[in-house]
Amino acid sequence: MPAFERIDRISEEVHKAIDRIIRDELNDPRIGGTWSIVRCEVTRDLRYAKVRVSVLEAERRKPMMEALNRAKGFIRRELGREVDLRYVPEILFELDTNMEYAAKINQLLKETQKNAPDD
Repeated sequence: MPAFERIDRISEEVHKAIDRIIRDELNDPRIGGTWSIVRCEVTRDLRYAKVRVSVLEAERRKPMMEALNRAKGFIRRELGREVDLRYVPEILFELDTNMEYAAKINQLLKETQKNAPDD
């Protein structure tokens, strides 16, 4: 099996496990609302997992990221129990703002079409 396929498979396993751990085992009130893990990328040496999180409500983004960063140790420990890896990767949470960016572009396009002269 090529190395990149293995890393993709491991990344997907880590993605699913972290998602389940956050949803089912964290009781922090700052974690809530509409959120999802958009992507999880594990480095080739399995030392780090970059986890991109999208939070729909703007006012919940900062508290959500603070809660996730505070719970990193717990999440990593649970990940080690759930996923069979030689090394449990260190988790790096990042806020994903692609949905917000896409909505802004969509709004600008609608405004441009509204203001365009008719031919």
